[in-house]
Amino acid sequence: MSKDYMDVQASYGRCSRQKGFITRFYELLMEKDERIPRMFEGTDWSQQNRALRRGISIALTFAGGSNIVERSMDEMADVHSRKGRAPVDPVLYKHWRESLLQAVKEFDPRITPELEKHWAEALKKTTDHFTEHY
Repeated sequence: MSKDYMDVQASYGRCSRQKGFITRFYELLMEKDERIPRMFEGTDWSQQNRALRRGISIALTFAGGSNIVERSMDEMADVHSRKGRAPVDPVLYKHWRESLLQAVKEFDPRITPELEKHWAEALKKTTDHFTEHY
């Protein structure tokens, strides 16, 4: 049975409306593994932040079982595959999930253990998809 993750979508909306959410996510991510900051050298942060916001929205829609974003998910996965322009070793996806969850816990005043679990499920569906395309 598919979940729609509407609670997660609402939580993301609450977080993304707050100044500093995306910045905090990247701060947390950069601290997770010494390889990660090197991956972002020369990054246009304005463009990267927009891409992440869009990517999270697509990921949550995908996790909910919507086929409408399947092509976008495949394109993002290809970008991060071993042959893509921004390859990401699948072992690092754990850090991406943990960092995003931590940022959500800091920025969503309505976070609950159940909502946190739903976030974790949704994000894992995304990173599993990326890993399959690696």
